Amino acid sequence: MTKFSKVFSLMLGVMVISAGMAFAETTKFTPLNFDDSNAIKAPATTTSTTVSGVQAKSTDLLDPSQVTGGTKMQSAITQIDNAQIEVRNNLINYRTKYAEIDGRYQTTKAQRKAAKKQIKQAEKKIKNLDKAKEKIRKNFERKANI
Repeated sequence: MTKFSKVFSLMLGVMVISAGMAFAETTKFTPLNFDDSNAIKAPATTTSTTVSGVQAKSTDLLDPSQVTGGTKMQSAITQIDNAQIEVRNNLINYRTKYAEIDGRYQTTKAQRKAAKKQIKQAEKKIKNLDKAKEKIRKNFERKANI
């Protein structure tokens, strides 16, 4: 019975999460709660004039004074783009320095490990030589005592 309740609660949890995602997809997101009614809209009608039998249609583009911010907005965006490029270049430089430092660290680490191994081997040889010396002394003392 407990196995059934665990499976049931797991299925219920998955259904709740998936239902939340399904409802979230259909909601309208407006950044900073701006209404669409405040936006500047272009006129939907086009004007046409006849010039010697040829019709010329005007475009529905907005002139820069109608756009919010105008040229100031464009220059601000350009400055932000330039700053972003500069930061990315700095990031590349930082990554290169990091890779260089990391390489030196790894080689230093390997050298340290090798030196530590050599020290241990030398200490082991010294201990073995000390033991051999003690054995030889004991053998001489036995022979001298005999």
